[in-house]
Amino acid sequence: MANPYLPGWEYIPDGEPRVFGDRVYIYGSHDTPGSDMFCDYKLKVWSASVDNLNQWVCHGDIFHTREDQDHKSDTPWTDGPLYAPDVVEKDGKYYLYAYIFGAKGCVAKSDRPEGPFTLISQYQIPKDSPKVLEDGWFVDPGVLVDDDGRVYLYCGFEGSYMAEMDPETMTCIKPGSYIPDIIPTEPPFEFYEACSLRKINDTYYMIYSPRKGSRLAYATAKSPTGPFTYRGVIIDNGIDYPAGNNHGSICKIKGQWYIFYHRMTNQTIMSRRGCVEKIEILSDGTIPEVEMTSLGFEESLSPYEEVAAEIACVLKGGCYVTQKNPFVRPIVNITAGCVIGFKYFEFGEDNNSSTMCLLVKIEGNGSRGKMHIRLDAEDGEEIGVCEIGADDGILRAEVKSVSGRHAVYLVFEDTYGGWFKESFEGKVMCNLTSFVFIK
Repeated sequence: MANPYLPGWEYIPDGEPRVFGDRVYIYGSHDTPGSDMFCDYKLKVWSASVDNLNQWVCHGDIFHTREDQDHKSDTPWTDGPLYAPDVVEKDGKYYLYAYIFGAKGCVAKSDRPEGPFTLISQYQIPKDSPKVLEDGWFVDPGVLVDDDGRVYLYCGFEGSYMAEMDPETMTCIKPGSYIPDIIPTEPPFEFYEACSLRKINDTYYMIYSPRKGSRLAYATAKSPTGPFTYRGVIIDNGIDYPAGNNHGSICKIKGQWYIFYHRMTNQTIMSRRGCVEKIEILSDGTIPEVEMTSLGFEESLSPYEEVAAEIACVLKGGCYVTQKNPFVRPIVNITAGCVIGFKYFEFGEDNNSSTMCLLVKIEGNGSRGKMHIRLDAEDGEEIGVCEIGADDGILRAEVKSVSGRHAVYLVFEDTYGGWFKESFEGKVMCNLTSFVFIK
């Protein structure tokens, strides 16, 4: 599956990937397209076989703060929205740690990683605890079950903290275990939110969102209680793309490491879809920063199959992906100067043809212009130009035949001049739905 790796209509941000048995599960918030608020009142889970990361299965809703047609509320003390959960396994049981906006969070339990999860209790907090614990919100909980069976909870918003949990109850904070500022807010750390801890060999990796929230950074320590050393940025979802917050984690699947994160759609920071990129953990423990791509779990994409516009990983100049309905998600607001990029396609080898055809499906806007097709960069080699008309339709352009692996960039310009040019400045040219190369 390309990015986003779940079906295009599904909005699962704040993803916590977990491998249980022979499947990888993604636990996260649940957004609504075009909403004016973060998150929903339910949590969902999807999973895929570790042997086939291109076929994800939806297991439905697993926890609720509001009653719906199929479920009672799981939280009698609140109906607040559910944010950024985590799930861990302990002694054959699965524990869901819920953050409920504006209310005390809780822990739920299941015999299966896909749920459903049954409430155990709110977090149990020792007397005379710091206020951040007494409030019981436990923002963005990230949980670690260590090799020795000890359990640690990491949380925070505009400031981080941790505490150890009683492994017998999985809900009770151990007295005296609270540690503030486990990741500092000062440079270079600049902690903001989104704690997620992973242990790799003898090193503890904290994945989190720093103050410039479009990034996911990481810090490492030799103990689950720190001190942590800042190591760098893993990914930034705001490079050449409409930026917003970020939240995710790393996961090893059949020997390959991935970073799970999310991107914005619908011209809002509140409609977020899950994405994934391959990463490498070097012998010195560092993780080189990776770029956003259209690949998802794929090694490369085929340019000879219809390419949905929504998998673009570069959107510059004010254009953006929007969902019209569960079937249609074009790139809209395309004006002169917009750049749309896709990484990466494998064109293969061709010693027989000097040209090929590009077909582009658009929704017209009563305007006209040109779309320049370029390789590897917005100012890269131009292999063709497509004329954009006023009406809906399929555009056709003859382009240079291409071999090998390339990014494809679509760069837009208007064709108005004279008296009319000023009148058409900033005018929306078209919406882009999909395209395909044909030999």
